[in-house]
Amino acid sequence: MDLDLFLDKLWLQQGVSKHTLAAYRSDLRHFAEWLEPQSCALADANREHLENYLAYLRQSGKHPRTQARFLSAARKYFGWLMQQHGRTDDPCAHLQSPKQPASLPKSLSEDAVATLLAAPDVHTSLGLRDKAMLEVLYATGLRVTELVQLKLNELSVRQGLVRVVGKGNKERLVPLGEEALHWLGEYLRHGRPDLLKTNHDVVFVSNRGKQMTRQTFWHRIRIYAQQAGLPEGISPHRLRHAFATHLLNHGADLRALQMLLGHSDIATTQIYTEVAKARLKQLHETHHPRG
Repeated sequence: MDLDLFLDKLWLQQGVSKHTLAAYRSDLRHFAEWLEPQSCALADANREHLENYLAYLRQSGKHPRTQARFLSAARKYFGWLMQQHGRTDDPCAHLQSPKQPASLPKSLSEDAVATLLAAPDVHTSLGLRDKAMLEVLYATGLRVTELVQLKLNELSVRQGLVRVVGKGNKERLVPLGEEALHWLGEYLRHGRPDLLKTNHDVVFVSNRGKQMTRQTFWHRIRIYAQQAGLPEGISPHRLRHAFATHLLNHGADLRALQMLLGHSDIATTQIYTEVAKARLKQLHETHHPRG
């Protein structure tokens, strides 16, 4: 059955992000291409096909996360086929996801974050916009997609809150903090009107007066990190990690952090306790006389 129809239904019914949809489309299309020499259509693949393809991905050096993402896409696709009566069995049943290597998210020190946040030139409209975006990102821990898609009616400057529509269309309220509120106000008063070309409800607009892309903001962060002499690899996601890690370092409750980050499962949030422990261990080894 039509792959595009499946992806459209997935987006409409489950609120899957465009980034995830693009990854699923790519994964399933590559699988379909791999099946072609075997005269097998995607919708007709069986368990043996899936096992052999996963083995092919492993042998090709694909990361376990890439393998697991493919299997997630396949599970959703064949589950949808069964709902549409396109087939009666699920070839993904009883297949185990590839074991993921233990890895901790890379964070940034508080000093590094302060250096990055001080990099934009706030005397220009673009610099003021970027300053406000960085401050809001670090103050709230938003996903980059949530940040660039933020609408004016989702801000409550008086209450100091932002209403975030996250994964699965789930809403959460996140405090902004005084510093982020200050720069957000400066941007809305003095930066955004200069950038805006037509009426638009998005908070952060591009130099063309339209909604920014994730890639554009990532590129801006990269430029500021280079200007500030910070290590390579700094991204919006690392600022989200920094938000979470620094809150824990200062005594935040894990359940509260889960709500702020928009994690549906607290197990996802618990990884940050390991980051905090690793940081404390490093500090102890560096500064304790018997470390």
